[in-house]
Amino acid sequence: MAPPQHSSNMSIAAEYVKDETGQCFIPASQRPDGTWRKARRVKDGYIPQEEMPLYESKGKQWAKNRSDCPVGLAPEDAAAMKSRQQAADSSIPGLVPTAKLGGMSKSQKKRAAAAKKKAAATDAEIAKAMDETHISNSTSGGKAAASDPTKRLRNLKKKLRDIEKLERQIASGEIKNPEPEQLEKVKRKEEVTQQIEDLELEIDDAK
Repeated sequence: MAPPQHSSNMSIAAEYVKDETGQCFIPASQRPDGTWRKARRVKDGYIPQEEMPLYESKGKQWAKNRSDCPVGLAPEDAAAMKSRQQAADSSIPGLVPTAKLGGMSKSQKKRAAAAKKKAAATDAEIAKAMDETHISNSTSGGKAAASDPTKRLRNLKKKLRDIEKLERQIASGEIKNPEPEQLEKVKRKEEVTQQIEDLELEIDDAK
């Protein structure tokens, strides 16, 4: 009798062999308690049950292979969007990225929320201060112009030139149907002229 041939399909858990007739069987083996397992025949290509792949339903396979990105969004776009969100979170001093909040204690979450709120409040205060500075500069500039007789005189003379030009356009027929605002502007010529004379006297007295 020829010695049994070991099959090329050996299992880690239990290898099987072929005899001279080509029959496959698992040889007898000793259990840990000293007793013996009997040899048993198996089919060629036998795979032990413990090594067989676990059955997965189609639904489970679909869930495992399903992409985490939103429907209709390419994976690379989803990754880029996630990176931008993490960068935005990390740009705020003291703010913990959203992905890390899950493993934080309640006190840590409170501190992170407080840091975010404080950062937002600081930004709001800076914006408000900038607005106030802009308004202050504009107001002071306006007051300076109003309090400077020379500048006021220059502005009034420019206004008078505009009125006289408008008068000529109406008189020549260049403007056939003047707007109510234009007529009102022409009517103010005498008032503007009087203001110019008053300012010129004020400037002369100040010299």
